[in-house]
Amino acid sequence: MTAEPTEVLAEADALELLGRGQIEIEGRLVDASNTTLRAEITLSGVTRRCVYKPVRGERPLWDFPDGTLAGREVSAYLVSRATRWGLVPPTILRDGPLGPGALQLWIDEPEAAEGLIGFVPAYDVPQGWFPVAAARDDDGDAFALAHADDPRLARLAIFDAVINNADRKGGHVLYPATGSIHGVDHGVSFHVENKLRTVLWGWTGRPLPDEAVAVLEEVRAGLGGALGEALGEHLTISEVQHVGLRVKRLLRAGRFPKPPTDWPAIPWPPI
Repeated sequence: MTAEPTEVLAEADALELLGRGQIEIEGRLVDASNTTLRAEITLSGVTRRCVYKPVRGERPLWDFPDGTLAGREVSAYLVSRATRWGLVPPTILRDGPLGPGALQLWIDEPEAAEGLIGFVPAYDVPQGWFPVAAARDDDGDAFALAHADDPRLARLAIFDAVINNADRKGGHVLYPATGSIHGVDHGVSFHVENKLRTVLWGWTGRPLPDEAVAVLEEVRAGLGGALGEALGEHLTISEVQHVGLRVKRLLRAGRFPKPPTDWPAIPWPPI
Protein backbone atom coordinates (compact mmCIF):
# COMPACT_ATOMS: atom_id res chain seq x y z
CA MET A 1 0.00 0.00 0.00
CA THR A 2 1.72 3.19 -1.16
CA ALA A 3 0.45 6.70 -1.64
CA GLU A 4 1.82 10.21 -1.75
CA PRO A 5 0.65 12.49 1.09
CA THR A 6 -1.51 14.50 -1.32
CA GLU A 7 -3.30 11.43 -2.69
CA VAL A 8 -6.68 10.31 -1.45
CA LEU A 9 -6.50 6.84 0.09
CA ALA A 10 -8.95 4.20 -1.05
CA GLU A 11 -11.34 3.28 1.76
CA ALA A 12 -9.86 -0.21 2.21
CA ASP A 13 -6.34 1.23 2.40
CA ALA A 14 -7.47 3.86 4.91
CA LEU A 15 -9.03 1.19 7.12
CA GLU A 16 -5.86 -0.89 6.96
CA LEU A 17 -3.76 2.14 7.86
CA LEU A 18 -6.02 2.99 10.80
CA GLY A 19 -6.12 -0.59 12.00
CA ARG A 20 -2.43 -1.46 11.80
CA GLY A 21 -0.53 1.82 11.66
CA GLN A 22 1.73 3.27 14.33
CA ILE A 23 0.13 6.25 16.08
CA GLU A 24 2.10 9.34 17.11
CA ILE A 25 0.08 12.04 18.88
CA GLU A 26 0.61 15.61 17.62
CA GLY A 27 -1.64 17.55 19.98
CA ARG A 28 -5.11 18.12 21.36
CA LEU A 29 -8.01 19.84 19.59
CA VAL A 30 -8.92 22.29 22.34
CA ASP A 31 -12.39 23.21 21.03
CA ALA A 32 -13.70 19.68 21.57
CA SER A 33 -15.69 18.93 24.74
CA ASN A 34 -14.18 15.44 25.04
CA THR A 35 -10.50 14.56 24.70
CA THR A 36 -9.86 14.74 20.97
CA LEU A 37 -6.33 14.31 19.70
CA ARG A 38 -4.77 14.82 16.30
CA ALA A 39 -2.17 12.24 15.45
CA GLU A 40 -0.04 10.91 12.63
CA ILE A 41 -0.41 7.27 11.71
CA THR A 42 2.13 5.38 9.62
CA LEU A 43 2.13 1.99 7.93
CA SER A 44 4.50 0.66 5.24
CA GLY A 45 5.80 4.12 4.41
CA VAL A 46 2.36 5.73 4.20
CA THR A 47 1.61 8.49 6.70
CA ARG A 48 -1.65 10.31 7.23
CA ARG A 49 -3.23 12.33 9.99
CA CYS A 50 -6.08 10.99 12.04
CA VAL A 51 -8.35 11.96 14.93
CA TYR A 52 -8.02 9.84 18.07
CA LYS A 53 -10.77 9.97 20.71
CA PRO A 54 -9.81 7.76 23.66
CA VAL A 55 -12.65 6.33 25.73
CA ARG A 56 -10.93 7.43 28.94
CA GLY A 57 -11.21 11.06 27.80
CA GLU A 58 -14.99 11.02 27.40
CA ARG A 59 -16.87 13.41 29.69
CA PRO A 60 -19.91 11.87 31.41
CA LEU A 61 -23.25 12.76 29.81
CA TRP A 62 -26.58 12.50 31.58
CA ASP A 63 -28.31 10.83 28.64
CA PHE A 64 -25.53 8.68 27.14
CA PRO A 65 -23.82 5.88 29.11
CA ASP A 66 -20.17 6.47 30.04
CA GLY A 67 -17.63 4.99 27.67
CA THR A 68 -19.95 4.57 24.68
CA LEU A 69 -19.18 7.63 22.57
CA ALA A 70 -16.30 6.05 20.65
CA GLY A 71 -18.49 3.10 19.68
CA ARG A 72 -21.13 5.50 18.43
CA GLU A 73 -18.54 7.21 16.24
CA VAL A 74 -17.72 3.85 14.69
CA SER A 75 -21.42 2.99 14.33
CA ALA A 76 -22.02 6.21 12.39
CA TYR A 77 -19.29 5.19 9.96
CA LEU A 78 -20.83 1.73 9.58
CA VAL A 79 -24.21 3.23 8.67
CA SER A 80 -22.55 5.70 6.32
CA ARG A 81 -20.73 2.85 4.58
CA ALA A 82 -24.03 0.98 4.23
CA THR A 83 -25.55 3.96 2.41
CA ARG A 84 -22.55 4.16 0.05
CA TRP A 85 -22.81 7.96 0.32
CA GLY A 86 -19.35 8.29 1.86
CA LEU A 87 -20.54 10.80 4.45
CA VAL A 88 -18.33 9.72 7.38
CA PRO A 89 -14.55 9.32 7.06
CA PRO A 90 -13.18 5.82 7.72
CA THR A 91 -13.44 5.18 11.47
CA ILE A 92 -12.48 2.22 13.64
CA LEU A 93 -12.17 1.29 17.31
CA ARG A 94 -8.69 0.25 18.43
CA ASP A 95 -6.09 0.57 21.16
CA GLY A 96 -3.99 3.72 21.07
CA PRO A 97 -1.45 5.50 23.27
CA LEU A 98 -4.21 6.37 25.77
CA GLY A 99 -6.10 3.10 25.50
CA PRO A 100 -9.10 2.06 23.38
CA GLY A 101 -10.76 4.79 21.36
CA ALA A 102 -12.22 5.86 18.04
CA LEU A 103 -9.69 6.48 15.28
CA GLN A 104 -10.88 8.45 12.26
CA LEU A 105 -9.06 9.53 9.11
CA TRP A 106 -8.30 13.26 9.20
CA ILE A 107 -10.03 15.30 6.48
CA ASP A 108 -8.14 18.32 5.12
CA GLU A 109 -10.11 21.30 3.87
CA PRO A 110 -8.58 23.74 1.37
CA GLU A 111 -8.33 27.31 2.59
CA ALA A 112 -10.67 28.42 -0.19
CA ALA A 113 -13.37 25.90 0.72
CA GLU A 114 -16.79 27.55 0.82
CA GLY A 115 -19.15 26.34 3.49
CA LEU A 116 -22.78 25.52 2.79
CA ILE A 117 -24.06 26.41 6.27
CA GLY A 118 -23.82 29.66 8.20
CA PHE A 119 -25.27 32.90 9.50
CA VAL A 120 -26.16 35.37 6.75
CA PRO A 121 -27.90 38.77 6.84
CA ALA A 122 -31.63 38.12 7.14
CA TYR A 123 -32.30 40.43 4.17
CA ASP A 124 -29.69 38.75 1.98
CA VAL A 125 -30.13 34.98 2.20
CA PRO A 126 -28.30 33.57 -0.85
CA GLN A 127 -30.46 32.29 -3.66
CA GLY A 128 -30.93 28.55 -3.29
CA TRP A 129 -30.44 28.60 0.48
CA PHE A 130 -32.98 27.74 3.19
CA PRO A 131 -33.29 29.96 6.28
CA VAL A 132 -33.89 27.71 9.29
CA ALA A 133 -33.68 30.07 12.28
CA ALA A 134 -33.59 33.80 13.07
CA ALA A 135 -30.97 35.54 15.19
CA ARG A 136 -29.61 38.98 16.04
CA ASP A 137 -26.05 40.09 16.70
CA ASP A 138 -24.88 42.27 19.57
CA ASP A 139 -25.87 45.38 17.63
CA GLY A 140 -29.40 44.11 17.04
CA ASP A 141 -28.92 43.39 13.34
CA ALA A 142 -31.04 40.53 12.01
CA PHE A 143 -29.38 37.37 10.72
CA ALA A 144 -30.62 34.01 9.53
CA LEU A 145 -29.09 30.62 10.19
CA ALA A 146 -29.28 29.10 6.73
CA HIS A 147 -27.92 26.32 4.55
CA ALA A 148 -27.72 25.57 0.86
CA ASP A 149 -30.30 23.47 -0.96
CA ASP A 150 -27.57 21.02 -1.88
CA PRO A 151 -28.14 17.30 -2.52
CA ARG A 152 -25.01 16.41 -0.53
CA LEU A 153 -26.43 18.16 2.54
CA ALA A 154 -29.81 16.53 1.92
CA ARG A 155 -28.14 13.13 2.12
CA LEU A 156 -26.52 14.18 5.39
CA ALA A 157 -29.88 15.30 6.77
CA ILE A 158 -31.37 11.88 6.00
CA PHE A 159 -28.35 10.13 7.48
CA ASP A 160 -28.68 12.20 10.67
CA ALA A 161 -32.32 11.20 10.96
CA VAL A 162 -31.35 7.53 10.71
CA ILE A 163 -28.64 7.72 13.38
CA ASN A 164 -30.62 10.18 15.54
CA ASN A 165 -27.76 12.67 15.62
CA ALA A 166 -28.16 15.01 18.59
CA ASP A 167 -25.42 17.43 17.51
CA ARG A 168 -25.25 18.32 13.80
CA LYS A 169 -23.56 21.69 13.99
CA GLY A 170 -22.41 23.56 10.91
CA GLY A 171 -18.84 23.10 12.14
CA HIS A 172 -19.31 19.32 12.03
CA VAL A 173 -19.55 19.41 8.22
CA LEU A 174 -16.26 19.35 6.29
CA TYR A 175 -15.59 20.27 2.66
CA PRO A 176 -12.54 18.46 1.24
CA ALA A 177 -10.98 19.32 -2.11
CA THR A 178 -12.60 16.25 -3.69
CA GLY A 179 -15.94 18.08 -3.85
CA SER A 180 -17.63 15.69 -1.46
CA ILE A 181 -18.74 16.59 2.06
CA HIS A 182 -18.11 14.77 5.32
CA GLY A 183 -19.93 14.78 8.62
CA VAL A 184 -17.90 14.27 11.80
CA ASP A 185 -18.44 14.14 15.57
CA HIS A 186 -21.17 11.53 15.96
CA GLY A 187 -20.57 10.53 19.58
CA VAL A 188 -24.04 11.61 20.70
CA SER A 189 -26.05 9.58 18.22
CA PHE A 190 -28.16 6.39 18.26
CA HIS A 191 -30.19 7.20 21.37
CA VAL A 192 -33.46 5.26 21.62
CA GLU A 193 -35.38 8.51 22.32
CA ASN A 194 -35.83 11.12 19.63
CA LYS A 195 -32.94 13.55 20.11
CA LEU A 196 -32.41 14.81 16.57
CA ARG A 197 -30.77 18.22 16.73
CA THR A 198 -29.45 19.68 13.51
CA VAL A 199 -29.04 22.84 11.48
CA LEU A 200 -30.26 20.99 8.36
CA TRP A 201 -34.02 21.58 8.64
CA GLY A 202 -34.47 23.19 5.24
CA TRP A 203 -36.20 20.19 3.66
CA THR A 204 -38.66 19.62 6.52
CA GLY A 205 -41.76 17.83 5.27
CA ARG A 206 -40.55 17.60 1.66
CA PRO A 207 -40.64 14.27 -0.18
CA LEU A 208 -37.54 12.10 0.06
CA PRO A 209 -35.60 11.77 -3.21
CA ASP A 210 -36.13 8.46 -4.99
CA GLU A 211 -32.43 7.72 -4.57
CA ALA A 212 -32.73 8.11 -0.80
CA VAL A 213 -35.71 5.77 -0.65
CA ALA A 214 -33.73 3.07 -2.46
CA VAL A 215 -30.76 3.56 -0.11
CA LEU A 216 -32.95 3.39 2.99
CA GLU A 217 -34.43 0.12 1.74
CA GLU A 218 -30.90 -1.28 1.43
CA VAL A 219 -30.03 -0.08 4.93
CA ARG A 220 -33.16 -1.70 6.34
CA ALA A 221 -32.23 -4.98 4.68
CA GLY A 222 -28.67 -4.71 6.01
CA LEU A 223 -29.90 -4.22 9.56
CA GLY A 224 -31.25 -7.74 9.41
CA GLY A 225 -27.82 -9.05 8.47
CA ALA A 226 -24.22 -7.85 8.39
CA LEU A 227 -24.92 -4.22 9.27
CA GLY A 228 -27.03 -5.16 12.27
CA GLU A 229 -24.35 -7.56 13.49
CA ALA A 230 -21.62 -4.93 13.11
CA LEU A 231 -23.65 -2.30 14.96
CA GLY A 232 -24.35 -4.81 17.70
CA GLU A 233 -20.66 -4.76 18.61
CA HIS A 234 -20.95 -1.09 19.62
CA LEU A 235 -24.61 -0.45 20.46
CA THR A 236 -27.22 -2.12 22.64
CA ILE A 237 -29.82 -4.43 21.12
CA SER A 238 -32.47 -1.75 21.68
CA GLU A 239 -30.36 0.94 20.00
CA VAL A 240 -29.85 -1.23 16.91
CA GLN A 241 -33.58 -1.98 16.81
CA HIS A 242 -34.38 1.72 16.95
CA VAL A 243 -32.16 2.36 13.93
CA GLY A 244 -34.48 0.03 12.05
CA LEU A 245 -37.55 1.76 13.47
CA ARG A 246 -36.31 5.16 12.34
CA VAL A 247 -35.61 3.85 8.85
CA LYS A 248 -39.07 2.29 8.76
CA ARG A 249 -40.71 5.57 9.79
CA LEU A 250 -38.79 7.53 7.17
CA LEU A 251 -39.85 5.10 4.45
CA ARG A 252 -43.46 5.07 5.63
CA ALA A 253 -43.66 8.87 5.68
CA GLY A 254 -41.65 9.28 2.48
CA ARG A 255 -40.64 12.73 3.69
CA PHE A 256 -37.88 14.52 5.54
CA PRO A 257 -38.57 14.57 9.28
CA LYS A 258 -40.03 17.53 11.15
CA PRO A 259 -38.29 19.18 14.12
CA PRO A 260 -39.13 17.68 17.50
CA THR A 261 -41.53 19.59 19.73
CA ASP A 262 -40.21 18.27 23.05
CA TRP A 263 -36.49 18.66 22.39
CA PRO A 264 -34.35 21.61 21.16
CA ALA A 265 -34.29 21.24 17.39
CA ILE A 266 -31.03 23.13 16.80
CA PRO A 267 -27.76 22.47 18.67
CA TRP A 268 -25.91 25.20 20.53
CA PRO A 269 -23.78 26.71 19.29
CA PRO A 270 -25.19 25.95 15.83
CA ILE A 271 -21.92 26.58 13.97
